[in-house]
Amino acid sequence: MKTNPFYLTNRIPPQFFCDRETETKQLLKSIENQENVVLMAQRRIGKTGLINHCFDLEDVRDNYYTVSIDILHTSSLKEFVKELGNAAFVTVAQKSEKLRRSFLTTLKSLTASIGYDPVTATPTFNIRLGDVESPGFSLDEIFAFLESADRPCIIAIDEFQRIANYPEKNVEELLRGKIQKLTNTHIIFAGSERRILSEMFQSDKRPFYQSATMIQLEPIDPDRYYSFAQNQFTKSGKNLKREAFDVIYNLFEGITLYVHRVLHDCFYYTDSGEICSKEEAELFSDNYINECGTKIKEILAGISESQKELLYAVSAEKTATGITSGAFIKRHNLKSASAVQSAAKALIEAGILTRKGYAYSLSDPMTRIWLEKR
Repeated sequence: MKTNPFYLTNRIPPQFFCDRETETKQLLKSIENQENVVLMAQRRIGKTGLINHCFDLEDVRDNYYTVSIDILHTSSLKEFVKELGNAAFVTVAQKSEKLRRSFLTTLKSLTASIGYDPVTATPTFNIRLGDVESPGFSLDEIFAFLESADRPCIIAIDEFQRIANYPEKNVEELLRGKIQKLTNTHIIFAGSERRILSEMFQSDKRPFYQSATMIQLEPIDPDRYYSFAQNQFTKSGKNLKREAFDVIYNLFEGITLYVHRVLHDCFYYTDSGEICSKEEAELFSDNYINECGTKIKEILAGISESQKELLYAVSAEKTATGITSGAFIKRHNLKSASAVQSAAKALIEAGILTRKGYAYSLSDPMTRIWLEKR
């Protein structure tokens, strides 16, 4: 069996990684230049894949320790500490006996998390929320361990904008104060809420103002993407028509995860010596959209009627402005400006709706595509 070249994981072998040459060079330059970085892009466009791609490159792999955490699901500073501490132990402390000893002696506030594996005869470490009694102090210890490492450390924090929702006061100020003191450790702040991240790092009223290099990740250029896809098909004696690729790319607006998933199916179902046609691309696209329907129905079942009404209205316009105006409310038969405002706030907090300036759109275009198909 031949390997399907359209990987659906966040770790992709270099020979199957599509484009991102410019962004890779930018990120590597910032890593080598000891800069903190803000990597912004909408969800599912390939932020995590790009970070992992850079971390797996020989120059980075052989000269740095890399730590990756995703904090989208976290809701407090305690959870942030839990994720960072566990990741630092697994990806850095386990590299050598010296690092392991340094970790266990430095993190004195989290001794309750330390165990022992009788099979491997090595210490274990697993932070539970109850172990984190003083998050700020524990953060100091984690950073102190990374600062003492024998190589520079790079921490990638995905969905960093999540810290803005933590209940603790002055989280941004606390983190900024600790991060600005680091010399052996640098941060990649990745996120999908561009408005929030831009305010965090570009407003002179916020602690992280101008503290990191900004990199914006856009959809892969369609010509480059098609060239990559067709090359993968050709290597296996197959062919992908340009019009078939365009159907997929345009329908899913170039979002890497969705385009790659359908190309994955196209490749699998196209035999050697055959051509993937436009009609087949449409069929596989429809199948994928229907597959995503179950999750979308669950999301819709969990929101109120007024929130659904606003969601449908924004979806119909793709990008909606003036959502509290009389014209918008009348056009979509909504209840009132106050009801729209309340629904928008709830949908944004739930991550279902995104606001950029005065424009609103669905955070996940798949929801809009599914609604249009219905």
